[in-house]
Amino acid sequence: MKPFFSVVIPVYNVKKYLPECVNSVLRQSFCAWEAILVDDGSTDGSGELCDDLVKQDPRIRVIHQTNKGLAGARNSGMALAEGDWLLFLDSDDFFQDEFMDQLAQQIKLNKEYDVYI
Repeated sequence: MKPFFSVVIPVYNVKKYLPECVNSVLRQSFCAWEAILVDDGSTDGSGELCDDLVKQDPRIRVIHQTNKGLAGARNSGMALAEGDWLLFLDSDDFFQDEFMDQLAQQIKLNKEYDVYI
């Protein structure tokens, strides 16, 4: 099934916050998503944590790369995204429950918009 949302999550030395971030995606009741973790050369074990997190759900993928900065990490994630819509989630942040459901409803109601902020 093609994902509706591709969630790009740049990861750089955020081992402390990453589980909550990824779990907020996993808790969504909306199921048509993929998450792309972009380990941007982390040195604190975040890359290894990404490898563990991908085992939780087949919709999660990880890219390991040398440090390219936030924009470079987002660009790498976008290059692999297969969803109809891109979502960017900082790895030290999280989605509220039902976020994807609410956003998908808005997109379906307002088809003339290309960007939601």
